[in-house]
Parts: sequence; structure tokens; C-alpha cells
Amino acid sequence: MPIKNKVQLITYADSLGGDLRTLKTVLLKHFEKTFQGGVHILPPFPSSADRGFAPTTYFEIDPAFGTWDDIRRLGEHFDILIDLMVNHISRQSPYFQDFVKQGRRSKYADLFITLDKVWPSGNPPPADVAKIFLRKPDHPFSDIVVEETGQLERVWTSFGTRDWSEQIDLDVNSPTTRRLLVEVLEHMSRHGVTIVRLDAIGYVVKRPGTSCFFVEPEIYEFMEWMTRAAHAVNIELLPEVHAHYSIQFKLAAHGYWVYDFVLPGLILYALLSRSSHQLREYLKVCPRRQFTTLDCHDGIPVQPDLDDVLTIDESQSMVQTCLQRGANLNRILGEEHKRRADFDAHQINCTYYSALNGNDDAYLTARAIQFFAPGVPQVYYVGLLAGENDQAEVERTGEGRAINRHNYTVEEVEQAVQKPIVQRLLKLIQFRNEYAAFDGDFAVPESDDRHLPLAWRKNDQQCVLTVDLESGQSVIEYQAGGMVKTYRP
Repeated sequence: MPIKNKVQLITYADSLGGDLRTLKTVLLKHFEKTFQGGVHILPPFPSSADRGFAPTTYFEIDPAFGTWDDIRRLGEHFDILIDLMVNHISRQSPYFQDFVKQGRRSKYADLFITLDKVWPSGNPPPADVAKIFLRKPDHPFSDIVVEETGQLERVWTSFGTRDWSEQIDLDVNSPTTRRLLVEVLEHMSRHGVTIVRLDAIGYVVKRPGTSCFFVEPEIYEFMEWMTRAAHAVNIELLPEVHAHYSIQFKLAAHGYWVYDFVLPGLILYALLSRSSHQLREYLKVCPRRQFTTLDCHDGIPVQPDLDDVLTIDESQSMVQTCLQRGANLNRILGEEHKRRADFDAHQINCTYYSALNGNDDAYLTARAIQFFAPGVPQVYYVGLLAGENDQAEVERTGEGRAINRHNYTVEEVEQAVQKPIVQRLLKLIQFRNEYAAFDGDFAVPESDDRHLPLAWRKNDQQCVLTVDLESGQSVIEYQAGGMVKTYRP
């Protein structure tokens, strides 16, 4: 099924009412015509950590959220996008628990990466470890003791703390893993899923002497295999890679859909600095087959996504403003992957509305820029409801990202939908969904740095967004019925 060039929603299964059935009720009551591009349901599987991103199985839905039949019923009204954590699975999964019990006698042993698969001796040289792009302190390995034999096994775990990892990396080259991935795709397709996001795919290739992140050409070989498997069951793939923007360009050049993780920070910087220069130049060349976001379940990307797009000082200025407005940071762990020793911001944890200090006009302008940028726009549920930073949830959970993960009750949704800012956003989404020119040609007309014009044209349909960065306001001029009309988001 082709991906629709319409606005999508991103939400957790329990974030708009508490479970999948209530999510369906809320969407059909308030947003039935809003998310014509579909609904991205963040991992609804049984999971041991990371709010769904450490799944124990893909063949069940967490009973607290519902069942796969609930996903299928939602799919009768909306295209469904679901995550596949292609790099890892839960430490508590039956697959890994069987490996812990039986070691290499386990029928699932080949799912995992014991270090002798990468270094025949099983002992990685310190120079190799130093090159690895780290998402946990010191090294990406975990030790286990096999219950039946007492033997020590060291396996690859890209994510976690110094002493513990709930996400165990999968060996994507093993026949056992590939059979499992095919079974998962087939199961998802049977239950109405049309798009699968390949979470953390940049980490799947491990080759000695490299960063073990987006290793070429092996990453493309695996992507080609995944694409064949997905297309066989009528699923489109969306690889998720947080990295230097050039990697998105490489994926796009190979014909894949990509995420524009540059856009959130670049739009924010343009509004804060009141200069469109960097944003204009980027939009002229960015990939066209992409998904765009402003906010999501993770933070606003900084490093490495904005490297060489913004200077370190420009990025640091943006980060400092967000910190003053209540944000917190995800940090880069490896010294060699920082652009400068005194700047370690990886992502800004903050709602986009709070990052813009609750300024309604600036927020709608940010959304208008996103909707006029090339690509399929995704709107995160907190951003949909113009949510503010949830500091209480950060304190309760100790998780910085919880600042932008508020779970709304049905009553809270009802109240939020009535807010003028939300009504204005819904009207803007409707315009983006319905105006035909967005399926045409995109252009960035010349302008000074205090303004940003973006234009779309298809046949006799044309619309132009003009942003005044001094005021933070914007206006849309469009042709309809042989007349030029004006609309202020």
C-alpha cells in the first residue's frame, strides 16, 4: 500500500485515554478526518523497559493496552505504522531467557551476538572498542552466566547502563534471526499494519575496526533483504537513524524513505534566532521521500543530527534557551563523538510548545513550516494538544524524556481539544491534507534572512507560506476557485 502524503499522528497505545479501544474512540470522535496519513502507534508490545522499546515478543500486545484485534480494528479507519526494534529484543524475552538457561545449546542462541562472532578470540582489542559509537558507558557488552553450566558468556548490548542492559542486540545475519523477522512482518501484515518503522537500524552491523554504526555497504545489504521481506507482505519500511544528516541523504539515494531529524532543531533555531538562512539552504536540498517531525517520544535532535548544519555555538545557544524554559538533555557519552569537549547535547527533552515558551503564533508557524517542508508530516500527540513540560512526571519516574510523554485521560483530551491553539492546529492540518498542490512541486523562493517563503504548485493550484521571523507569525496565500485567498494559521 503506498504511503499517503497526508498528516500522521504519533502516539503511545495508552496516551490518549489509556488503551487501544479508548484510543480508537478518541480518534473517531475528535480526529476522524485529521490523520488521513495514518497513526503511528509506539511499541504496544509486552516490554521490560524503555516504554515499549524492549519488547519480549511481537506476537502479543501488552494486555493493559488490548490485543492485536484492537490494532486491526483501528486499521479499518487509519493506516497503521508500528515499530520493529530490529536491533534488539528484551532481556526478559523467552528467546534470551532460554539462552541464559542453556547457553549455546539453546535453539535461540544464534539470535544473539556473542563476541566470538565479531572477534574470533572473543576479546575485542581496546582500539576497536574505542571506535564504537556508544549509547551506554564504557563498552556495548553484557556478561551473563549460563545457568546449566556456569559458563560466562559476553553478548552485545548497544543500550543500557554500565551494569545492566534490558535490550539485547540481535544478530541480523543469522538465519534464526531472519526467520523471526519474517514471521513478525507476516504477523503484523495480517493484523492491518501497512508501515513498519525500523527502530535503531543504524546499530545492526558490527564490523571490527569501525564505529559499528551504519556500516557500509553491509547496512544496505541488510536493508535490501528487509525490503524484499516487507514488500512480500505489502508493508512499507521507514528506517530510523539518528546520525549526521548525510546518512539520511545516503538512504534517500538508495530509494528508501527517511526521517528528517534536522528539521525540528532547524525550525526551532530559525524562530529563536529570527534568521531563516540555514533553514532556507537546507530545505532547498533535503530529501523528498521523507517523514517530518517537530516532536516525538524522544528529544529534539541536536548532535549528531545538526552537525555541519548549525555551528556548535548556534546549537549551544538553542540548547541553553530550552534549558531556561525547563528542558533537560540526553547527552553524548563517547568523547570522540562530541564536536567539542564542552558540548555534549544529544537531544533536548522538552515539548515543542514549551520550547517556544507557549507562544501560540510561533508554535503554529513552526507547524506551518513543517507542513510546507517536503515529506509526510507526523504530529506527536503531546504536540497535537499543545502540551507543556510535565516536570512532575520527570520527578516521579527519574526519566528525562517523561517531560514530553504525558498520558492524557479522556477528560484531559476533551479539555485540550477546545483550546484555541489546538483548534488552529486542526484547521492547519486540514489545509495540509486537502490542498492539492502538496502533491506537486516544491520551491524555496529567494528572500532575506528575516523571512521564509515556501511554495508548492500543481497545475493551477499554488500555495505560498510566508513567515515573518521578527514577529514569529505566518500567512498562507493560495489559489482556489480562480481567486487568491489568504489564510493565517
